[in-house]
Amino acid sequence: MKLKPAVFFLAFLLVVSCTNNKEPSRLHSFIWSLHDTGDSINIEDAKLSDVHLSLLANKIITDPFYRDNENKLQWIGEKDWVFETDFDLPGNITKHENVNLVFEGLDTYATVFLNGKQILQADNMFRHWIVDVKSFLRKNGNTMRIVFTSPIGMNREKQEQLPYRLPEIRGFTRKAAYQFGWDWGPRIVTMGVWRPAYFEAWSRAKIKDVFIEQQSVNTKKATLSAEIAVAATKAGRGKLILFNGDEKLKEMEFNVVKGMNSFAIPFTIDEPDLWWPNGMGDSHLYAFRTELQMDGNQIDEKLVKTGLREIELVQEIDSIGKSFYFKVNGKALFVKGANYVPQDNFLSRVTEEKYRQLFETMVSSHMNMLRVWGGGIYEDDLFYQLCDENGILVWQDFMFAGTIYPCDSAFVENVKTEAQQNIERLRNHPSIALWCGNNEIDEAWHNWGWKKSLGYSEKDSTEIWNDYLHLFEEVLPSLVEKYHPTCDYWPSSPSNGWGTEEAFLEGDVHYWGVWWGGEPFSSYENHVGRFNSEYGFQGMPDLKTIDKFTIPKDRKLGSEIMDVHQKHPFGWEAIQQYMERDYKVPDDFSDYVYVSQLLQARGIKTAIEAHRRAQPHCMGTLYWQLNDCWPVTSWSSVDY
Repeated sequence: MKLKPAVFFLAFLLVVSCTNNKEPSRLHSFIWSLHDTGDSINIEDAKLSDVHLSLLANKIITDPFYRDNENKLQWIGEKDWVFETDFDLPGNITKHENVNLVFEGLDTYATVFLNGKQILQADNMFRHWIVDVKSFLRKNGNTMRIVFTSPIGMNREKQEQLPYRLPEIRGFTRKAAYQFGWDWGPRIVTMGVWRPAYFEAWSRAKIKDVFIEQQSVNTKKATLSAEIAVAATKAGRGKLILFNGDEKLKEMEFNVVKGMNSFAIPFTIDEPDLWWPNGMGDSHLYAFRTELQMDGNQIDEKLVKTGLREIELVQEIDSIGKSFYFKVNGKALFVKGANYVPQDNFLSRVTEEKYRQLFETMVSSHMNMLRVWGGGIYEDDLFYQLCDENGILVWQDFMFAGTIYPCDSAFVENVKTEAQQNIERLRNHPSIALWCGNNEIDEAWHNWGWKKSLGYSEKDSTEIWNDYLHLFEEVLPSLVEKYHPTCDYWPSSPSNGWGTEEAFLEGDVHYWGVWWGGEPFSSYENHVGRFNSEYGFQGMPDLKTIDKFTIPKDRKLGSEIMDVHQKHPFGWEAIQQYMERDYKVPDDFSDYVYVSQLLQARGIKTAIEAHRRAQPHCMGTLYWQLNDCWPVTSWSSVDY
């Protein structure tokens, strides 16, 4: 008889997996209530995933993206909010030795009470949380209460405790930075359970993790190791069996100790079908299944789909400076792609259809890499699955962008757990090509004038920079080396500011001479980096998009509503300046929208062609940006 851990979900549906069933049985929906801590707003039927969406569904607010509603709804992020529900337990899950409450994502400062007892205090949107709750549960009449504290208020409190100011106060909170506003995104500070929450019930032992470490891969042989973590409630004898599809590869018997157990099963695959990026070959995936047996019975299994490949970031001294390119399975790759930001400010409403639609666009555009930008999120599992299936490599930033971060011991320990959890979650994906420490912090520290504008003393500056080096050149690379040893790490993107000569001789560059510097598009011809990881130009969204967030009187340049949906401080002036250089500037609004898109296309086309002509001096072009999180005039190539 096959026994597997029992699981049921709390987010919207209560789901339980009985110990002798493979598929979960859907039982009933929870009904959550929501109120602010002052009880001025009470909702009987709330969406647990997000306070804003609950208010929207109950018609307390209207669409935050419509007209200037963003400005009118800032009060939501300033309040503290409480979700509450009552529930009974299905089946006999409390008969298991362990019953855990699992939150895959809490946004962000959340205190969880179960039957009146505080069981968790979360403070990181990017972490998952597992709590042993068996002793707190009852068969019937359970209550759960989740109190979300305003990140805005928490940021203010933490800033007061520092002797100097951070460039951006959001740096105190481990939360998606773009939700505090960016020069293409609105300020919508969300709170809620943004990823699945569920009870997990299990007995005796379970597989906690399987990592297929790729030690050596070529067309003749793949030398691999299945690194397996097993949690056990008691000592005993067990067996692990490793399958490739239906083919048994290896099995091993072992002694289990109470607590965590680590095992390695080395194995090889002769003449493997290699995984290739889009345009280089098939993105073949193997399905490795690990089966755990105790006393002759299978009690758990874990499936890992991965592709076999070798990816290397090559940096070698040459006649120009130092190379910067990716080699896949021994072949140099010219990277073609874009920078990716989250697809919505309300993450729970990004559907599978939206993910698949975006990937269809990327594949048909012959892209082979995305940079997951550090001001967003570590993306959903589906995102990386689609990258694997479609041969889209991932330059994965850690979630740090555009500000200095505090580096007290509690913050660093929080980040260590965040990084470990996400490295372990993503390391089996063959699409992960690089881990990068942060977005633009090195360049900002040296070139954006923070020391002067914020009045940092020499002591402050030394402390801040030493903290930076500790986090991004010691802590994070050591975690990558430990948990994903076959993947390269890059401390900060870009490695040099675009105003320096070195930016075009080595490393990666964010070239913003066009746009920020006001230089003509022809400057792209003369400023080609070894790897161009950011550059871009704004264009207005399609008229159909504009129609969705405006009324007729708004549809003109200079209107208050169009300005709300243009977040760059001199965005309109830049578009006008560049348009006057290259086109006759239309008087009609709809014509102006269209010509702005022609202008954007011309700029990006000029840059991409210059980069591709410059091979092998240049081996990568990732424009800013692929997509939007709301309807806006921005650098994106795909409207929200």
